[in-house]
Amino acid sequence: MRSKFLFIILFCTSLSAFAQIEIPRTTTGPIIKAEESKSTGFPILKREETETESRFLKDKPKAIDLRENPKGLMTEADAVKKRWAEDNEVKEEYRMDQSLGNVVTQGRFVEIYCRDHQYIDGDKVQIFVNGELVAESVRLTAGFTPILATLQDGFNSIEFVALNQGSSGPNTAELRVLSEKGEQLAVKEWNLLTGAKAELIVVKN
Repeated sequence: MRSKFLFIILFCTSLSAFAQIEIPRTTTGPIIKAEESKSTGFPILKREETETESRFLKDKPKAIDLRENPKGLMTEADAVKKRWAEDNEVKEEYRMDQSLGNVVTQGRFVEIYCRDHQYIDGDKVQIFVNGELVAESVRLTAGFTPILATLQDGFNSIEFVALNQGSSGPNTAELRVLSEKGEQLAVKEWNLLTGAKAELIVVKN
């Protein structure tokens, strides 16, 4: 009688242990659950579905800052394309000095960014601020070259003098002017023959 009673206790204990299978959880990976198979009746492991969309796709793209990326919106492919773009046809009017207009700011300085937006052929310029030489020879490339111009109260003259015409056509450039706060004040272009100049007036209030 005692042996039968002991057998029943052992049988119930083993049955209870089999029925209560627990799968340990992990804190570093996805949760795994045990479910009963319909075909065999035995527990099977099933991985919980996790979020498939990367959180990085939800982040908003950072605005391009010309101060951090002097090439602006240009990619390497754009830069290569610009190197092979033809310069404008040389015209007699390019011998004359050009006015790039006026801009107004309240800042102590402006940031000047210039580059060759046509064929990259070695164009160079000198830059004067209020008659003072601030850059003796700036080579215009596919990327923007930054120049800082300190302003005085009232009218300020910023002049770009063409030192050469490169190996093709006139001295060609794209100019961008940023305020002390990084706001874009102007976008200009020039076509100059050697010795001609382009002038931008910056008014400091």
